[in-house]
Amino acid sequence: MARPYNVIDADGHVLEPVDIWDKYIDPAFRERAPKIIVDTDGKERLRVGEQVLGSQKGFGVIGAIGSRDHEMPEETMKYIDGRKGGFDPHARIPDMDLDGIDAAFLYPSVGLFSGAIREPKLAAAVCRAYNRWLADYCAPYPDRLFGVAMLPMQSIELAIEEMRFARKELGMCAAFLRPNPYNDRMLHHPDYEVFWNAVEELDVAIGLHEGSSGGMPQVGVDRFETRGAKHIISHTMEMMLAAMSVIWEGVCDRHPKVRIGFLESGGGWIAGWLDRMDRHFDDKGFNDSGLSLRPSELFRRNCWISFEPVERSLSVLADYIGPNKILWATDYPHPDGFFPGAPKMIADRPELSAETKRQILAGGAKGFYKLN
Repeated sequence: MARPYNVIDADGHVLEPVDIWDKYIDPAFRERAPKIIVDTDGKERLRVGEQVLGSQKGFGVIGAIGSRDHEMPEETMKYIDGRKGGFDPHARIPDMDLDGIDAAFLYPSVGLFSGAIREPKLAAAVCRAYNRWLADYCAPYPDRLFGVAMLPMQSIELAIEEMRFARKELGMCAAFLRPNPYNDRMLHHPDYEVFWNAVEELDVAIGLHEGSSGGMPQVGVDRFETRGAKHIISHTMEMMLAAMSVIWEGVCDRHPKVRIGFLESGGGWIAGWLDRMDRHFDDKGFNDSGLSLRPSELFRRNCWISFEPVERSLSVLADYIGPNKILWATDYPHPDGFFPGAPKMIADRPELSAETKRQILAGGAKGFYKLN
């Protein structure tokens, strides 16, 4: 009997064990494979070849789920001390059961920084190693854990090759990109046309997922100093620009079968952003888009967005874009994640109808990831 999917975490994370690169990477790249190191300020960061990547706070607390509510020993906590379920699927399942989560789609933690690797072939080797490990992580629970492939967008040709490998050989139905520009190219750049053709051909969902700094260009962060301000700006504004790129600049119009999800950036901004695009589409003085459909129609056909369970605008925006276009996520096991209790936070909202809750908790994710 098929498992019912009533509660789906659309954006969970794994914690990549520090030894996976030795075990899974092509031996030719082993010496330059990712390694967690202690940086000059005492924080744990990632060394890949000659590059050192990581956020201001380092990787030490990346697995400290719920640290917004509990004091965590940030100065002494190490990456390997992260929540066990991030590293071990057998430990993750009881945590999912605690929240009544039927399935989780899994994105990287360390791998969020892979987009900053300068050498395309090294980036491709890192992605291949990660994807092979992730497939093994999910294998014991194939109806509950679903890996989202990491792609080396430093080379579009290599990215297509890896996406094809992940789809055909590993059975993954989704892949993720950072919304930030790779090689100064936005997602609508002409060079990406062959990529979007392959996305349609392979029927792969594309999740856009920002990370905290990590060596990639990030809009607006140069204007502020504090970590909180930079996090507010980068995660939302990079996603707004990515939405502009795929919607206004015609990716969705030219590729009607693509499925694109905007993740971990909040959801409240999308209504105003679509309204603004629609206004310019309707105004002959501004509409130089060449689109065949209004931007809001393209969003409803091709796109989904993830809301955080605490967002107060959820009910309004469910009416605006449709609850079937909404995803939700635990962000497990990251420190600002919602565990335990995220599904209950949605289920307990009195302003949402039973059908709206059903769509938010599972319907949106089923449509985006094509999970039956």
